[in-house]
Amino acid sequence: MCGIVGILGQHEVAPQLVEALKRLEYRGYDSAGIATVDDTGTLERRRATGKLINLSDRLVHEPLTGRAGIGHTRWATHGAATEGNAHPHRYGAVSVVHNGIIENYRELRAELAELGLSPQTDTDTETVALLTGHYLSQGTSPAEAVRATLPRLKGAFALAFLFDGEGDLMIGARRGSPLAVGHGTDEMYLGSDAIALAPFTDRISYLEEGDHVILNRDGAAFFDAEGRPANREVARIDVGATAIDKAGHRHFMAKEIAEQPRVLEDVLSHYIKDGRIVLPEALDFREVDRITLVGCGTASLAGQVARYWFEQIAGLPCETDIASEFRYREPPLSDKSWAIFVSQSGETADTLAALHYAAPRVARTIGVVNVGTSAIAREADVALPTLAGIEVCVASSKAFTCQLAVLAILALKAAHDRGRLDDAALGRHLDDLRAMPALMSQALALSDDCAALAGWLSEASDVIYLGRGALFPVALEGALKLKELSYIHAEGYASGELKHGPIALIDRNVPIVVLAPRDALFDKTVSNMQEVMARHGQVLLISDAEGIASAGSGTHASLAMPSEGGVFQAMLYAVPMQYLAYHTAVAKGTDVDQPRNLAKSVTVE
Repeated sequence: MCGIVGILGQHEVAPQLVEALKRLEYRGYDSAGIATVDDTGTLERRRATGKLINLSDRLVHEPLTGRAGIGHTRWATHGAATEGNAHPHRYGAVSVVHNGIIENYRELRAELAELGLSPQTDTDTETVALLTGHYLSQGTSPAEAVRATLPRLKGAFALAFLFDGEGDLMIGARRGSPLAVGHGTDEMYLGSDAIALAPFTDRISYLEEGDHVILNRDGAAFFDAEGRPANREVARIDVGATAIDKAGHRHFMAKEIAEQPRVLEDVLSHYIKDGRIVLPEALDFREVDRITLVGCGTASLAGQVARYWFEQIAGLPCETDIASEFRYREPPLSDKSWAIFVSQSGETADTLAALHYAAPRVARTIGVVNVGTSAIAREADVALPTLAGIEVCVASSKAFTCQLAVLAILALKAAHDRGRLDDAALGRHLDDLRAMPALMSQALALSDDCAALAGWLSEASDVIYLGRGALFPVALEGALKLKELSYIHAEGYASGELKHGPIALIDRNVPIVVLAPRDALFDKTVSNMQEVMARHGQVLLISDAEGIASAGSGTHASLAMPSEGGVFQAMLYAVPMQYLAYHTAVAKGTDVDQPRNLAKSVTVE
């Protein structure tokens, strides 16, 4: 989603703002802009649509000076991606950048219109500038104007304010969307996340829900939702962990797919020590009567895979839900149940709202997140890091694998706690998990084979993915990845559902990707595959060598996977799903790392 940067520095900030915005490109955007206050106190801005290079080009011809500034990458919600709708917005003596949605902007616009203040854009954000500018025009101070504005706003926001005539002042506020403060030496910073601020400082504070902060170069004054002075911890971040580079790969996604064995090893080393699962003491599953798994997109599909593990291995009833529907269903929850919330960023608005719904209704909430300082990590009863590191590509790959690994460990812990696995059986499953990094390295060797199939897939208008058991959600993930990256329509189905409708779609022009490891459901999946081929469907079979040999001839192509992995083979089968989507997107020439219309971190509903 949108990215925010603010700097009160000792040097010219325009180049620094652009560089910081580049580090937020992974969040997705369609326009960008900056505003600065120069040494005479004059507030000016520059904006451009499209990539940041367009803003950089404009700044060459129309430079901005000043040591105080704010910047923004916009992902359009209200209003098209035009220069006029790009941030920063300005009215009078104030300029504003915003991540989120102001839900009552129409009502505020009507009120402001009666005062003779008319918007010049289609955005909800301009209303914030108009309202703050109006209060400033009444003779209030910048801080008073912001404090008068914030209670009037409904919705989710992270905001940064810059003021004409105020070269040593910046104000930030958050409600529902993340915002961080960076502490420097005679310099202060604001940012949507620590990644943007890493080149400037390793000392970060996070605004809590409802906070606002007043910055000048010698420090930050935090205030809570009630306007009372507040202390917010200053934490040191690992600057090395925020490094963003492609490490010789053509795209960030290729790099992140290739990193999966290493990050998976990190997860297993963190949670398994000396043959034992190491989790917080609070995670004792003996009295739990049900698990609810909630997430969005790929995180939701990780939960759907884990559902099979919780139910089959631990015998623990489990339900999954997409976060955007969960709280609106108002599901009845047991006070003996646990709810697990899966999110790469830990700031996903729908997932965070689902956490808020569940927290008073369940015995325990667990956050499975990649960002340990995120809102979900802070607000869940227990936070379990996925240790994937920074994932820049909008389409998730290594984060999915790490989510699966953490959820697998939780399922094994539940099975052991509940007496479903004795020590010996638990040890065998842990051996299967510890073998995963090496097996995943073998699966990565399929990249060239997937690339060879990309031309065939890139010519299709529709692609169908089939799987059974825990491979059904992986089929859904494969279809999602292809849609995200190549813009080809794709659907995933449980193989057994094929004859209940989807088989009507089969003809010789529709590729069918069949995920069929040699498990208890293999023969049934192959029967479904034969039904497809009898109707001239072009099948890509993904199985181990023995499975490919026993499935018979007639497939268009096959990919041979490792045969090991036990019940956790779903992790391995995610790799060809990622590579098929990646290479197809490359063949089509789409923007692999930043697909159209998508954002990495969805911090608005």
